[in-house]
Amino acid sequence: MSMHSGTAPRLTPKGMATRRRIVEGAAEEIRERGAAGTTLDDIRARTGTSKSQIFHYFPGGKEELLLAVAAREAERVLEDQEPHLGDLTTWAAWQAWRDAVVRRYEQQGVNCPLGVLITELGRTTPAAQALTGQLIGQWQSALRTGIRHMQDSGEVDRGLDADRTAAALVAAVQGGVTILMSTGTIGHLEAALDTTLTLLRTGGVPAARPGPLHP
Repeated sequence: MSMHSGTAPRLTPKGMATRRRIVEGAAEEIRERGAAGTTLDDIRARTGTSKSQIFHYFPGGKEELLLAVAAREAERVLEDQEPHLGDLTTWAAWQAWRDAVVRRYEQQGVNCPLGVLITELGRTTPAAQALTGQLIGQWQSALRTGIRHMQDSGEVDRGLDADRTAAALVAAVQGGVTILMSTGTIGHLEAALDTTLTLLRTGGVPAARPGPLHP
């Protein structure tokens, strides 16, 4: 699974490595200082790059670099759920996925780099909305694939709407994470995930209603 902010110029392998180093270094700075407290000079010092190099790879300056970092953080959201997210073919795999999600956000605590970056970019801007939509779409698609596999194997009621159920699971995680960021407690995330997975097992997720639930 991968995400990209806009159409990147063609780069040599060396250029790609330099760009990746800048993005990773910027991500580390932002985790430590926050987006508002991170300057291009901070990033340049951490990554050992010149100002001209930064603007070569990110002509739009800090805003373009922040979007690239946000895209990388969005990729991490999904990468941290692997290999479970890509192989939801047994109830044991679903439980392992659930545990990986809880562990990720338990370790993250109240600090969400992706949330900070999206806020800094402006949640209503087209770029931020596109990035968020892509993350949710890929996440929901992977869960939908897992649900359909379980339906094919007879483990889940075939009458359930797989897309709607996948949307409910994503919403359960995101709602729990929002409360975690506000209170510092992870209990709501665990309760939301466990309840939704129980409904998936028992066929209790409501049937589809009009209107798509995927980007």
